[in-house]
Amino acid sequence: MRRLTMAFGLCALTTLVAGGCLRHANTPPAGIDTGHYMDLAKQIEIPDHGPSDDLLAATPAPTSLVKPETQDYLDLTLEETIHLALANSPVLRDLGGTLLRTPDVSKSKFDPSTIETDPRVGIEAALSAFDAAFTTNVNYENNDRALNNVFFGGGTRLLKQNFGTSQTQLSKTAATGTQYAIKNYTQYDRNNAPGNQFPSAWTTWYDIEAKHPLLQGSGVDFNRAAGPGAQPGAINGVVIARINSDTALAEFEVGVRNFVSDVENAYWDLYFAYRDVAAKVRARDATLKTWRRIHALNEQGKSGGEAQKEAQAREQYFRFEEEAQNALHGKLVDGTRTNNGSTGGTFRGSGGVYVVERRLRLLTGLPISDGRLIRPADEPIKARLAYNWESCLLEALTRREELRRQKWQIKKREVELEANKNFLLPRLDVTGRYRWRGFGNDLFPMGGSGPFNNAMSDLTSGQFQEWQAGVELSFPIGFRKAYAAIRHSELQLARERSLLHEQERSVVYDLSNSISEVERAFALVETNLNRRMAAAEQVAAIEATYETEGDTATLHLLLEAQRRLAEGETAYFRSLVEYQLAVKNVQLEKGTLLDYNEVYMNEGAWPDKAYADAEEQESRRGEPFADTPQTRSQWLSQGMYPQMLTPGATPPGPELSIPTGPTESTPAPPPNSIPEEPAPTIDDATTSQELPTPRSTTYGSAEALFIP
Repeated sequence: MRRLTMAFGLCALTTLVAGGCLRHANTPPAGIDTGHYMDLAKQIEIPDHGPSDDLLAATPAPTSLVKPETQDYLDLTLEETIHLALANSPVLRDLGGTLLRTPDVSKSKFDPSTIETDPRVGIEAALSAFDAAFTTNVNYENNDRALNNVFFGGGTRLLKQNFGTSQTQLSKTAATGTQYAIKNYTQYDRNNAPGNQFPSAWTTWYDIEAKHPLLQGSGVDFNRAAGPGAQPGAINGVVIARINSDTALAEFEVGVRNFVSDVENAYWDLYFAYRDVAAKVRARDATLKTWRRIHALNEQGKSGGEAQKEAQAREQYFRFEEEAQNALHGKLVDGTRTNNGSTGGTFRGSGGVYVVERRLRLLTGLPISDGRLIRPADEPIKARLAYNWESCLLEALTRREELRRQKWQIKKREVELEANKNFLLPRLDVTGRYRWRGFGNDLFPMGGSGPFNNAMSDLTSGQFQEWQAGVELSFPIGFRKAYAAIRHSELQLARERSLLHEQERSVVYDLSNSISEVERAFALVETNLNRRMAAAEQVAAIEATYETEGDTATLHLLLEAQRRLAEGETAYFRSLVEYQLAVKNVQLEKGTLLDYNEVYMNEGAWPDKAYADAEEQESRRGEPFADTPQTRSQWLSQGMYPQMLTPGATPPGPELSIPTGPTESTPAPPPNSIPEEPAPTIDDATTSQELPTPRSTTYGSAEALFIP
């Protein structure tokens, strides 16, 4: 019978497990239409969350070639643009589409705080391991059992019992690894045992316990690095959490630096776009004037108005018209942005005014369109800047954010290695316990008298006291896991140091390129200035000859000179912007771009209560005793990062060296005497009524273009 019962139980258990684990086949019952269920299962639902900003739905239509309705300008300096961008950017925007493709890797101002407050690996989470813990539980049970031995029933084989227990504990782990605990146990026992003195009795006692590690797990440095209860390879103490927080701050600073660099890149892209379209419009208008004259001669049948000349001038006019249209609107291609050839960004010179202006609005957080066009109010640097290589190299190797981030990683690996070495020691703990006991008919005094009247009076009398002292020793044979953790930490440390070395080489390489780029860009500024002046003189000379001598100077020379002047103006402003960005990139490679733009990071103010508590804690600290040996943990940080400039100090930058005059091979005036260019504007430049009707039907709305 017993075997049958066991067999039946096994069969029932097997059926229950199989029935709960096996999946039912997706076979619908016969005669039931499940089409509506399948439709519901395949629906894509929208989360219950509306737009974050209702103003985005009211964005005006963008300005384009078809609707060039913009007449107002918003003149912004570079300082104002960076200020707007930082003030309106809780998320550090980028120009590569990362925000939409992979939003999890996008940087925001919340990142350092989320790392520090992470309940798994944050600083507060690591500190919580040392917090005092309070636990309590109360249980009550009713027992009714038959016993085989009278001794265990207190003189009866049929024991009926009401039994209650209460356990309360307050425990804490100190930074040295010592575990302290205060415990209270209280028991209530009412049973029918004939040998009892009281029908019901209370027993209570208090324990004070301490357990201190002597070898493994001992010491402030280890417990702050690894945390109490750590295992080999799992080092997550307060020091590690703090290093993670500092690493997050360095990563955030990299994001802010790249964001400021992108804002400045977009600013100078827009400056070039204005200058480029102005040059294209000037060339178009000059060609239009030539075409009108040839067209008039052609209608009068005079010499110089031959059909091929009229067609040649008309073709060049429409060529410049196309270039002006592209320079005004632009194409949707990548602009200048970080890491597109250099760390700070290599000038692309692509895009037009409308496209680049919207790109700058995206970065600054302004409305994408509001009926105005942003116009740069600053001019690029035109003076030669000379850098001291040794000073720049020292700054770059000291202040680059990526190197500081990597150094924190090295410090983290060093701390992990030292903590893992502690696991090669055996676990040797000394334990101690002291106990006060109390026993009585009641738990608290209820008015009676006599010995053991109540448990609390008996406990406070101090009659029953116990103590215990001991030593615990344990260790794994061979310490295989500890040695593996040490080897792993050593390899990680070697890897991080190798990465730092290569990163420093990359920093030196990028700094060399940036300083060389400054020299190249400035040389091109001088060259293209000479080219621009020569092209302008050539156009003036050929136009004068063409006006006075008719067809003596061929039309081909005049049109070619006009084209070269347009290309020379564009090349000059391109090299000027390249020089400005090269100067900016030197500051970025040195790690001083934020200081150069007067951008500093600072934590917001804490509540007043926090400052009051800190002052109170400092006043309680007091001075240490003179004869008390002081121990100090290893240094992890060199102190505050010097990002703030002292009052009245000059922002970090290069030394100015203005050339005294042109050389023989450079007949143009020095760059510091370059006249300031007027800020370009956008107006409706309608063509004259004398303009013949073009053959192309797509020309109509393209007449509203720039004029300088």
